[in-house]
Amino acid sequence: MIEETSAGIVLFRREGSKKLFLLLHYPSGHWDFIKGKIERDESMHQAAVRETKEETGITDITFSENFEEWIEYNFQHHGELIHKKVVFFLAETKTEDVRISHEHLGYIWMDFTSAMEKTTFDNAKTVLTRAQMLLTNTL
Repeated sequence: MIEETSAGIVLFRREGSKKLFLLLHYPSGHWDFIKGKIERDESMHQAAVRETKEETGITDITFSENFEEWIEYNFQHHGELIHKKVVFFLAETKTEDVRISHEHLGYIWMDFTSAMEKTTFDNAKTVLTRAQMLLTNTL
């Protein structure tokens, strides 16, 4: 089994009194957050920032304190079983326009309730719920 570690961001922006979360549409059909493999000599935060820039074009991100959520899952890629660990951070942006990369089919900004319905995987729903809880309790 191949072991992989990735970093990602639950990215949100404010629109009036609402907080909108960014979801990306992946080619396999699911909706999820920004994430990608951590490269050699790169910290988890650096990887998350790089992936955000590569996948969305967004560079103005401010990390929220006290948010680091890990998920793990297995998947098949070219016949190989891969065990993936992903750390998610929570970050805010003021940028609305997204320049989607070739890695995705599209994107959408959604409020928490809509994002919970759109997000495909249970582990992503758990991360989103924890992000919403932190934002509700601190902002």
